[in-house]
Amino acid sequence: MISITVNGRAVEAEEGESILQAVRRAGISIPTLCYIDGLPPTGACRMCVVELEGDGRLVPSCSFPVAPGMKILTHSPSAISARKTIVELLLANHPDDCLYCARNGSCELQGYALELGVRQRRYSGSRNDWKMDQSSPAIVRDPDKCILCGKCVRVCEEIQGVACIDFIGRGSKAHIGTAFDEGLNVSSCINCGQCIKVCPTGALTEKSSIQKVMDALNDPTKTVVVQHAPSISVTIAEEFGMKPGIDAADVMTAALRRMGFDRVFDTSFSADLTIMEEASELVQRITKGGKLPMMTSCSPGWIKFVEQFYPQLLGNLSTCKSPQQMLGAVIKHYWAQREGIDPRNVFSVSIMPCTAKKFEAGRPEMLHDGIPDIDAVLTTRELAQVIKTFGLDLASMSGEPADTPFGDRSSAGKLFGASGGVMEAAVRTAHYLITGKELDLPRINAIRGLDGIKEASVNVAGTEVKVAVVSGLGNARKLLDQIVAGRNDLHFIEIMTCPGGCISGGGQPVHTDPEVLKARMQALYNIDKDATMRTSHSNPSIQRIYKEFLGEPGGHLSHELLHTHYAERDVLR
Repeated sequence: MISITVNGRAVEAEEGESILQAVRRAGISIPTLCYIDGLPPTGACRMCVVELEGDGRLVPSCSFPVAPGMKILTHSPSAISARKTIVELLLANHPDDCLYCARNGSCELQGYALELGVRQRRYSGSRNDWKMDQSSPAIVRDPDKCILCGKCVRVCEEIQGVACIDFIGRGSKAHIGTAFDEGLNVSSCINCGQCIKVCPTGALTEKSSIQKVMDALNDPTKTVVVQHAPSISVTIAEEFGMKPGIDAADVMTAALRRMGFDRVFDTSFSADLTIMEEASELVQRITKGGKLPMMTSCSPGWIKFVEQFYPQLLGNLSTCKSPQQMLGAVIKHYWAQREGIDPRNVFSVSIMPCTAKKFEAGRPEMLHDGIPDIDAVLTTRELAQVIKTFGLDLASMSGEPADTPFGDRSSAGKLFGASGGVMEAAVRTAHYLITGKELDLPRINAIRGLDGIKEASVNVAGTEVKVAVVSGLGNARKLLDQIVAGRNDLHFIEIMTCPGGCISGGGQPVHTDPEVLKARMQALYNIDKDATMRTSHSNPSIQRIYKEFLGEPGGHLSHELLHTHYAERDVLR
């Protein structure tokens, strides 16, 4: 450790770290627009400049290392003036449509303008006039609002390993786009939405389905049902000013009923259903010599990633649909029949942490007899917006349980929201299916937490079943390349598109703070720890649906409704 002086106060810093890291740890906030925690700094935006006391130099704190005896002024008049000028120059070429922008109130550029007292336009000139890209089923790009910070490019390439966008052109003609400047729909974009989460402005947003849902709620001929994913309940409260990690499942259910939904179901139920099908498929492959390692198929961004970049591994994917699509299929073809409703008059909405779920719902494989499993997908952010539109306050509402039979879930199904949760739930049930006994220790610590790649070995009836858990597709590339190169010791692999799993999905509240992710993940672990029903196969409603409708896991009807197939994709790269 070395000693530096920050604003006249002694601060301990680690040798070799940046000024920004040392100063933030000391509790001082410095604005940034291009900096991403965990990635090497680019120093591109210069918003983080600080003054070196003595020589008056302004240096980018994100990329300038500390040195013994260094004296730093973080908010000197010259530093503040430089930051203010940067904001003013960015605003000179920025649309004046804040009131209509999806990021109004959460825009970093807007926030810095307020913080630095930018209240008039000092610079003016000709503006860029780029065409908005609405070709994607999940993501809208508005290049006019782009400030060229490059964070979306870096996340797409360095964290997700997709690299579907990059800088194009030079000087005043520089912009961010896809290969050949085509639409996102024909690019290698996997619709994960991680670019949306790091974008400081409204240049990247999800494609909204709010009006479609509102129209359905106001249509008397439609029976409107809604399901919410396992991670939604531990994140939605953040959008209402509550601390991260609060489980708001019951009050969210109450709010959805007040909004006019006829039934409120829990996707954790179909997570249990997924485990019954997926664990049965894994047991079948292990005992009958099927293709291994088997890989989970719950994450639609991951599925498109394999279709594009690793088509030779398509046979390793589980044929199971995701929990969203399974519950959609069961609602339209079991629940509707039981209720005496024409499935074409059922409007099925899902609330998901993931922008790629919008893409998944529109896949042609997700139609049965011409009827889509899911009619509309809302992200967590969109749900918060609709709740506010109806004037509801989650903090003051009394909770209500979800509707049966698709409101009953085990805590194993709830674990799907965090990286490693699908694997933990599947291992619990696979062990039971093989041995007829419950796993002695259902909690598998080795595959919990935020590490990008986790591996474990579980003894099942004398057989060591080796599993791996991966989150973030850049990490997936590392493991997949090993498998392509000949690694063959793994039986089962869980891969989630987003780092940390669904708690960090592209449709979640815009936070990238690791402590927030830890709080969300811990909330799911606490639900599991305190639960009386911790395995999918012990869920009475799951047992009932097999008895009354599906027959058995992996049976004919299950395969018809709950399983699908995937194919190689040819995209512009």
